[in-house]
Amino acid sequence: MTRDIALVAFAQTDHRRTSDEHSEVEMLMPVLHDVLAQTGLRTADIGFTCSGSSDYLAGRAFSFTLALDGVGAWPPISESHVEMDGAWALYEAWTKLLTGDADTALVYSYGKSSPGSVRDVLTRQLDPYYLAPLWPDSVALAALQAQALIDAGETDEPALAAVGARNRADATGNPHAQLSGPVPQGEYVVRPLRTGDCPPIGDGAAAVILAAGDRARELCERPAWIRGIDHRIEAHGLGVRDLTDSPSARLAAEKAGAFERPVDTAELHAPFSSQEVVLRKALRIGDDVRVNPSGGASAANPIMAAGLIRIGEAAARIHRGASDRALAHATSGPCLQQNLVAVLEGDPR
Repeated sequence: MTRDIALVAFAQTDHRRTSDEHSEVEMLMPVLHDVLAQTGLRTADIGFTCSGSSDYLAGRAFSFTLALDGVGAWPPISESHVEMDGAWALYEAWTKLLTGDADTALVYSYGKSSPGSVRDVLTRQLDPYYLAPLWPDSVALAALQAQALIDAGETDEPALAAVGARNRADATGNPHAQLSGPVPQGEYVVRPLRTGDCPPIGDGAAAVILAAGDRARELCERPAWIRGIDHRIEAHGLGVRDLTDSPSARLAAEKAGAFERPVDTAELHAPFSSQEVVLRKALRIGDDVRVNPSGGASAANPIMAAGLIRIGEAAARIHRGASDRALAHATSGPCLQQNLVAVLEGDPR
């Protein structure tokens, strides 16, 4: 890396089960105004804009072009989009700033899961020849992973329940969380996963601003410097993977420099409690690390924004001095198929 790049601002919606009264643009605009106001920047001051969303959720092609109304039609902007979680949009913006073509970047992502059946929509990301025609939904596949962990002696149902309970308890301090506080485990959704092991379905959006070098210090009292970021992918076919491990998350963490020095905070994008078990092992996270102080995806899981929120939450803790070195993780695809890891650091205090 030839430039120091940092997250200097982060904003998100209050995540809700449904936002029928708002379009994607109406949901997104307050977040964009908030993140710009934190830095005093205007749209004209942003060198690059990148977004992450999914046409499958919206139910129409090129839906992201409508969301650009929230950014503004004037002045003209340098813009890009990824059909992925906003964490991958952040990766693209980071590489753009590394080239020196821009000094600031706006990254945003959003998802409205409430209009349709998320469990059905997510089958469209599976292998189209062998797996997708069987229509195994996202919860059923996560349950296969959870059962594999139990069979391997890595966890059990009470331990999984404790993961969900801890995340929801931590979410009581997060004003944006969709769920917080005691949550009954409830009935099995797909055995061995109960209600408390699964993420809520809801709508939400998030945005961050990146800045390079001295510009970052001008915009933020304590920037969250990106010391490393990397993403890797597992094989598409679930049958050729060991669902109890995540080699791609481990490799991404290694390449991002996560193992060079200990971290004090980890924001893990683990929609299901069993996936936190896998990630803790792959990312070598010990009991001394504060995991998901925001409540994680157990508290709010807006598809296409939840991964960017993990990075934003980690950065926000550095901004306010609650963390010095944090690991942020984002995932996409069934059973942790794709994994992105970022390492963030604050200036010495």
